[in-house]
Amino acid sequence: MKFEKRDAILIAGLLLFMIGLIPFMSPFYAVIVVSLMYFGIKFYVGKRKQSIEKDVGEGLCMECGSPVKNKKCPNCDAKE
Repeated sequence: MKFEKRDAILIAGLLLFMIGLIPFMSPFYAVIVVSLMYFGIKFYVGKRKQSIEKDVGEGLCMECGSPVKNKKCPNCDAKE
């Protein structure tokens, strides 16, 4: 999990969420909840990005948009 530019926005949002939780629970538990949320979101986004990269493969066909495999489009090359 590397730090990206949009992580700053995530951290800022979670800090504001933590400030909102403090009146309802102790600051210690608010920090735990927010840190679990941060790592949960990072884990979910990482898995989602990995599945998208797996589906895309080597790239996308410019004609039909399907994933290219073995440098050939399965849809367009089958028609020819």
